[in-house]
Amino acid sequence: MDDLNRDSVESFKNKKKIPLVLVLDNVRSLNNVGSVFRTSDAFMVEKIYLCGITGTPPHRDIEKTALGATESVEWEHAADTLELVKRLKEQGYKVGSVEQAENSLKLHEFIPASGQHYALVLGNEVFGVDQEVINISDFVLEIPQFGTKHSLNISVATGVVVWDFLSKSSL
Repeated sequence: MDDLNRDSVESFKNKKKIPLVLVLDNVRSLNNVGSVFRTSDAFMVEKIYLCGITGTPPHRDIEKTALGATESVEWEHAADTLELVKRLKEQGYKVGSVEQAENSLKLHEFIPASGQHYALVLGNEVFGVDQEVINISDFVLEIPQFGTKHSLNISVATGVVVWDFLSKSSL
C-alpha cells in the first residue's frame, strides 16, 4: 500500500467527500454490501445507510469483498428505508431511487447541482427499490441498458452511478 501512496484510514476519514450518500434498501447479499463499501471508499462517498434486512459489519462475508472499507467508510443502520428517506429529505438531500420506472431520468441526462447533497437509493436484488420509497423520491435514475437482460447486480449498478456522479461533480 505504501508503494501505491494510499491514505491511512484516519487520513481518509478526514478528507472531503463527494456530496453523496448511498441508501441500501433491504439488500440481501452480504457480498454486495461489501462491494458497495469498497466502491464507496474508492470514490469518496460520504456515508452508507444500511436499511431493513441489509447486513451490517462486522461480518466475514461483508469483509470478504469490502477488504477493510468498512473501517474507512462511515455507515449507519436504519430499520426503515422510507423513514430514513423522509429524514434525509428534511435534512436537504435530494433523493434519487436507482430503478427502472416510468418517467425515470436516464443516467447520462442527470447533472448534479453544484452544492447540493444527494442520496441515492439502491434496492433489493429481487424486488428493487420499494415502491413507497420511489414515490417520495425527488427523481428516479435509470441506467440505460441495451442487451437482453434489463437488470444489473446492485454492486455493478452502484459502481456505475457513483462513478457517473463523481465524474460530473465539482470537488
